[in-house]
Amino acid sequence: MSRWRLALLLLGGVAYSAASYWMMLFHPSAPWAVPVLLVPLWLTGIGLAASRFGRWGAGAMAAAGLAFFILVWRGEAGDPQWLYMLQHVGINALLGAWFGSTLRPGQLSLIGQFAQRVHPLTPDHAAYAANVTRIWTGYFAAVVLLSALIYAFRPFAQWSLFSNVISPIGCATLFIGEFLLRYRIHPEFERTRLIDAVRAFYAHPGPDSGRAAAPSQQ
Repeated sequence: MSRWRLALLLLGGVAYSAASYWMMLFHPSAPWAVPVLLVPLWLTGIGLAASRFGRWGAGAMAAAGLAFFILVWRGEAGDPQWLYMLQHVGINALLGAWFGSTLRPGQLSLIGQFAQRVHPLTPDHAAYAANVTRIWTGYFAAVVLLSALIYAFRPFAQWSLFSNVISPIGCATLFIGEFLLRYRIHPEFERTRLIDAVRAFYAHPGPDSGRAAAPSQQ
């Protein structure tokens, strides 16, 4: 991934968050707003279904999403504010499950898989990556809980601020903060750039990326 592509990706994320916040505040019940805001959850579901069940799974998820959007357009899907909360909770729950599912014994953690695409892992680095994966899993679980509580007990405008502004800032802070603290805690680790971590996230995983291979001793 080039730096220009990374910059465009970040700008796109910021623009989407800002647009979501604006639409939820001023056009929450517009028929066109609900599909636009729920498309990320739908696409995530299609990707997960494709990875687990193949083309049939992806096709079924795509068809279910289209049927749901038809109900939304006809006004038969219920309160749109509840749907927005479902989207935010659903995406973070899926991410938390993805990270947490790689913490099983004998499997390389998800952060470890990303790091292994950049450089060989030492035993200490593999253990550190597992701990960071646990932190990310806890972060997504906390966002799910806070999102549900704020939606239940606070005005919708405050929930929208949390979901579209505060939680993305928290995600970026955790990502950058861990990168900055990593070499203070473990100065012996091989140095990488922040862009390398982003490229590793989007790189196509190898066939053995989830296996707990013997780490390098170098």
